[in-house]
Amino acid sequence: MDERARSCLLSSRSKLEQDIKASYIMDHMVSDGVLNADEEEKVKACTTRKEKAVALLNLILKKDNYAYISFYNALLREGYGDLASMLQQDLPLISPVAEKSFLDGGTPFVQTILCEGGVPQRPVVFVCRPELINRVREKLYKLENGFGWVAVFGMAGFGKSVLTAEAVRDEHLIKACFPGGVHWLSVGQLDKAGLLVKMQSLCYRLDQDCQSSQRSPVTIEEARDRLRFLMVRKHPRSLLILDDIWDSGVLKAFDIQCRVLFSTRDRGVTDSVSGKKYEVSVDHGLEDDKALEVLALFVNKEVSALPVQARSIVHECKGSPLVVSLIGALLREFPDRWRYYLKQLQNKQFKRIRKSSSYDYEALDQAMSVSIDVLREDRKEYYKDLSVLEKDVKVPAKVLSILWDLEPEEAEDILQEFVNKSLLFRDCNKRPYQYYLHDLQLDFLTEQNRYRLKDLHSKMVRLYQNHYKKGHPTVADEECMYWFRYLAYHMANGNLREELYSLMFSLDWVKAKAQMMGPASLINDYVEYKDILDEENSTVRDNFQEFLSLNGHHFEQRPFPDVVQMGLGQPDSSEVYRQARLKAEQETKKGAFYLEWINKSSLESLSRLIVRPHKGAVYYACFSHNWQNIASCGSDKTLQVFKSQTGEKLLEVQAHDDDVLCCAFSPDDKLIATCSVDKKIKVWNSQNGNLLRTYDEHSEQVNHCQFTNTNRKILLATCSNDSFIKLWNINRPESQNTMFGHEGPVNHCCFSPNDQYLASCSSDGTLKLWEVHTANEWKSIDILDFFPSLTDEPKESEVVVRCSAWSSDGTRVMAAAKNMLFVFDIQSATLLSEIKTGRHSTIQSCDFCPSSQLVAVALSHYTVELWDLESNKKVADCSGHLSWVHCVRFSPDGSILLSSSDDQTVRLWETKKVHPSSAVSLKRDSDVLFHHNEISVIVPDNRKRLQLRNGKTGEVIYQSEEQESRIRCCCLSKDPQAAVLAREDGTVKVLEMPSGNTLRTLTGHTKTVLYCQFTADGQTLITCSEDTTVRVWDWKSLKCKVLKGHSERVKRFRLLGSSRLLSWSFDGTVKVWDIITGEMIQDFSCHQGAVLSCDVSPNGGTFSSASADKSAKIWSFDSTSALHILNGHKDCVRSCRFSWDNKCLATGDDNGEIRIWHVFDGSLLHICARENKDSMESLHGGWVTDLHFSPDSKMLVSTGGYIKWWDVEKGESLQTFYTTGTNLKGIHVSPDFKTFVTIDNIGVLYILRTVG
Repeated sequence: MDERARSCLLSSRSKLEQDIKASYIMDHMVSDGVLNADEEEKVKACTTRKEKAVALLNLILKKDNYAYISFYNALLREGYGDLASMLQQDLPLISPVAEKSFLDGGTPFVQTILCEGGVPQRPVVFVCRPELINRVREKLYKLENGFGWVAVFGMAGFGKSVLTAEAVRDEHLIKACFPGGVHWLSVGQLDKAGLLVKMQSLCYRLDQDCQSSQRSPVTIEEARDRLRFLMVRKHPRSLLILDDIWDSGVLKAFDIQCRVLFSTRDRGVTDSVSGKKYEVSVDHGLEDDKALEVLALFVNKEVSALPVQARSIVHECKGSPLVVSLIGALLREFPDRWRYYLKQLQNKQFKRIRKSSSYDYEALDQAMSVSIDVLREDRKEYYKDLSVLEKDVKVPAKVLSILWDLEPEEAEDILQEFVNKSLLFRDCNKRPYQYYLHDLQLDFLTEQNRYRLKDLHSKMVRLYQNHYKKGHPTVADEECMYWFRYLAYHMANGNLREELYSLMFSLDWVKAKAQMMGPASLINDYVEYKDILDEENSTVRDNFQEFLSLNGHHFEQRPFPDVVQMGLGQPDSSEVYRQARLKAEQETKKGAFYLEWINKSSLESLSRLIVRPHKGAVYYACFSHNWQNIASCGSDKTLQVFKSQTGEKLLEVQAHDDDVLCCAFSPDDKLIATCSVDKKIKVWNSQNGNLLRTYDEHSEQVNHCQFTNTNRKILLATCSNDSFIKLWNINRPESQNTMFGHEGPVNHCCFSPNDQYLASCSSDGTLKLWEVHTANEWKSIDILDFFPSLTDEPKESEVVVRCSAWSSDGTRVMAAAKNMLFVFDIQSATLLSEIKTGRHSTIQSCDFCPSSQLVAVALSHYTVELWDLESNKKVADCSGHLSWVHCVRFSPDGSILLSSSDDQTVRLWETKKVHPSSAVSLKRDSDVLFHHNEISVIVPDNRKRLQLRNGKTGEVIYQSEEQESRIRCCCLSKDPQAAVLAREDGTVKVLEMPSGNTLRTLTGHTKTVLYCQFTADGQTLITCSEDTTVRVWDWKSLKCKVLKGHSERVKRFRLLGSSRLLSWSFDGTVKVWDIITGEMIQDFSCHQGAVLSCDVSPNGGTFSSASADKSAKIWSFDSTSALHILNGHKDCVRSCRFSWDNKCLATGDDNGEIRIWHVFDGSLLHICARENKDSMESLHGGWVTDLHFSPDSKMLVSTGGYIKWWDVEKGESLQTFYTTGTNLKGIHVSPDFKTFVTIDNIGVLYILRTVG
């Protein structure tokens, strides 16, 4: 230390020892790096205040010039201006060596100016925030040519003081704008007396070189005048920095026509002063990476060397530089307490996190408390009410106006006041504005009001109920989203159990919330509040949760589906059904139209949850290792992560520039890898979606990726169309190994359970096993050898091995090619078993169940099959997907199976519900007989058997033996009681019902029989076939007339009375026959394309035809020329039907559009179509395959991807029934238009009856 500085300290020592509080001074000196923790503890060990001061001064006298300067600055900042003035004249100059040791970044000139002005040095741990610093400097440059104000405002703990000091640490700025110097004054919360002391201290510093002694100003007004004189006359073009201004009265005292930079929490304080004003908002804290850097500096480690708790601590600190530094300072002294401090932060136990003596801030709870204390009493209460809000939630003013029972305008004024005081934040990117608390503020409020929280939540609910007496909010209410998301939260936290039961067990609430927010948020509520709801009725909670899980994907439809109609599809014992039935009965009396699914009790579903996460095909999905979450990817180029219980979206990442083909969780679930057609592999943070790595060594699309199964050494395997497999260590920028050997695209790869081996399968027809540690090929199995009939054919073109999987014990591996699945022993490479699925399908994916002998396969014909390896039998069809299934994966415990499909959905299935009957499904080629009050349904199943079912219950009355050929059509006769089955091989059988005895076998057709029907008396049977003929059978005598004339397959026919028949064909013609003589009566060349449908008007005078040439026509039996040509359809016209009053004709096309025409003149009456077309389906969810009018011609029913009922006069939809499957072939309608029977493409039978 310079001798002059040492002498000054010694001469002033007695005065200093008498007045200073060493503990306050040491905080600053430790922060400046002058004192260490041991020295601080030695001083603190002294008993009295004076002894501590003596010990501190003894330490300072043993140190260098910087210790003197740090001590001087500490005196200024703690308000000892008179004592600091004693040391000011002997301030030493800082040597270049000392300057370097400060790590301050400024030149000697800057150091001198700032030290003389009392500007604090950088904290010991400093991380630059250049964007904010430059914004402050930009505003300061505006003061170059005149006085004005620069305000840096933000909430407590966001680092305003450090930013303010750092902004002036710039030589060019000081020389250009403030050559008169920079003067720092710490202000804080002051009363008038305290303010006068601060102003006196500043006057003394600015006038300390005055030769004559002046008395200190005795009033604030006098002090202001003195400061004005000093700043204008003695220190022109200097900058006054006021740190931590609390109220406008204090700031006004410094309105002395000079240049002022100040920090504040209250944006509104500048209203009290005159001159130009500039603002810089510090509206956020440190980014995570910056905060980690702060912690690393405190503990003297690289960021990469920080323990795993570091990132969680940063997350809990919510970006606050104050809290990060408090924790960092503590960890510097207690480096083994990472886990302890993380726990305290997570539990919000701030009082246990005491202020470190090495950091220059008040404790967090003190800072927050003072922020609120400056408010008016009524404002304090309003602010405390905000403790009921949920974290990270932005709230419109209307919600808070309801909470405060104020007019919205009044609430907005109060909110603006809070915003101005940095007690609240406002999101201006939305209209209306949204307001929110920083997590630190909410944590503090919650702690302060913990005994009032229940009452505040109850108050919130009570005021909501008063405001919305007539019903739940609607989309017209700006605040509706808040209530839908958080009303249940307030009820639960207010212990309002009865209110919560009434809300959550209400179909009205389900409808209202699902319409606004979709199903995932609702399902999440039932999961989150399960324990409370189950105390009332766990069965009812299960009813609602299951309803949403299995039907929620329909809520993505627009227009929004009828929730009451969907509720009617629930089991009769369900509370959802009970409420839906009650509402349907009430609404039916008002003219609404609802349908009861009367045979639903005969069905069982394996499905647990259906989620629609993507806007295109879902190529892959997988469980996290804790199976709480699911990741999925697809053709929309995104990666999605959602909860496996509820489907609630957690993360969405625009992952690649092309289709994303696969995704995989790391063993610790912290990372997700994706691979794409764009040839790249990317690794993401699974929590925040940050991109961590990008690899692009593959030269063609990357088909699959998978991490190792254990944490011992995390590797990522990828395979590509370039025929290579690569292993990646995610800590390295390039691949660790490349595996060569395949001669074609590698479609799949997967690690063995112990990560010792890697299996890969390729389009070259082989399954290969590799040693992971050497990257050498261990075994190769040629799958072509197991397809004997293909041995002479090129391997690459015939046997594509698509997927592979390991058994849970690692002793077996399976691979799939075409429709075959092969299981091998890995040691001997011998075939243990093989499974053959349907010949018309291709296996896309396979997986072993970890807990049983089940294997799952995903098939191209829309199905997931479960097979038992021990019995080698299929035990279940998991039907429900509407398109190709690309992926199947079991959960880690085997209880749940997921599948993903081109139909945009991910479905979850409960494997414990598997039963053999689920492997049986019905075909769509059915016939229904409505006779008096009885309904009989005849239908073939997928095992080539014919079933007769009771149409009221769905119960099987009769089931035939398995046929030699697939049954393609069937029909029923009431008198005699007989049924007909007609097969692909052309054989027709007449069976007695219900015994099933074969009455006759009719042979003659040489190809598939497409349609069959009895005449009204049951004595004659008519069939038509792909062999271009129609046959009229006297089935008892086996006599047959063959009607020849069509040149292509005969699609169908209609009887015209008892003696004539109308047939239509793919040859474009319609023909009329005399079925008694077998002669053709009329021949109509109707269309250039295939005739797909015909109908005859009820009065028998006209018929209609619909064709693949996109047109429909109306004909008279009296003329070979069309009466009307109906153009306008944009796709094949597949169905047509006359109304019973002969006035209208309805036509439906393959685009899902229905048109209703006037029969008289062929003019268009209506186009019946959905308002919006989904990206993956037509307007009707598929082709419009069938149409029927009601007897009064006022209603129309149509089938496509689902069933719809229409108001004919208005052309508007009356009701939609969403079937489990899709692609309905047709619908059978009772004469009174009250019963409807159809079968979907996954074999589910629907018997529907109108309500009321």
